[in-house]
Order: sequence, then C-alpha cells, then structure tokens
Amino acid sequence: MDSNVQLVRNILKYTFGLVPIVAGLDKFTNILTNWTQYLGDGMVEILPFEPSVFMMIIGVIEIVAGFLVLTRTKFGAYLVSIWLVLIALSLIFSGIYLDVAVRDIVMAIGAFSLAKLSENTIKARV
Repeated sequence: MDSNVQLVRNILKYTFGLVPIVAGLDKFTNILTNWTQYLGDGMVEILPFEPSVFMMIIGVIEIVAGFLVLTRTKFGAYLVSIWLVLIALSLIFSGIYLDVAVRDIVMAIGAFSLAKLSENTIKARV
C-alpha cells in the first residue's frame, strides 16, 4: 500500500480509536463537559433512570467502539461511523446543538473513510 495512504489510515485509526475511548471515559467524570446537556428533554423524559447513568452506559459503548477501531479496524470504524450518525440524528431531532450534529456527521464521514481504507488494506495483503 502507498505509504501516504498507510499514514492517513494510521492517523485515522488512532484518532477514531483513542477519541471515543477518552470521550467514553469522560462520561464518568465530566471533566471535558457535562455530557447530559446534550440529551434533549424528550429523551430525558423517557429514560427509566438518571441521565448521568444513561451517559455512563453510552461511555461504555464508546470505550468498546474505540477498542474495536484499534483491534478490528474495519468493523470498529463502521461501528463508530454509524454511532456518530445516530448521535447527530438525535441532536437534529431534538433541535439542540446543531453545530455538534454537523461536526459528528463530518466525523462519521472520516470514520467511514477509515473503514473503506481498511478494506483496501485487507485486500492488499491477500
């Protein structure tokens, strides 16, 4: 594989592997932000538990997704891409943080690109 393509793939791999892990861990500490603020009122109303507990569950999912990107890159990158689109859609439907929704869609495109690059890497090895 071309060295520049491999470099881009590795940058994306570690970005989409480590950032979800950090964000997931932060769901337990709220050092970066208060994550519950991103939940729309409608979502909070239907939760069977506190919003902070919901965000901790989300945190675990993000940590697992990050590790999957690092260990099973193609699968993990598709998972992160879908996850980011779902987050963006929930923000869009709640009508809040539309700027974050746009950012998440852009990040989803980056994760999808990593998955596609990883398909080429697998084919190149065969």
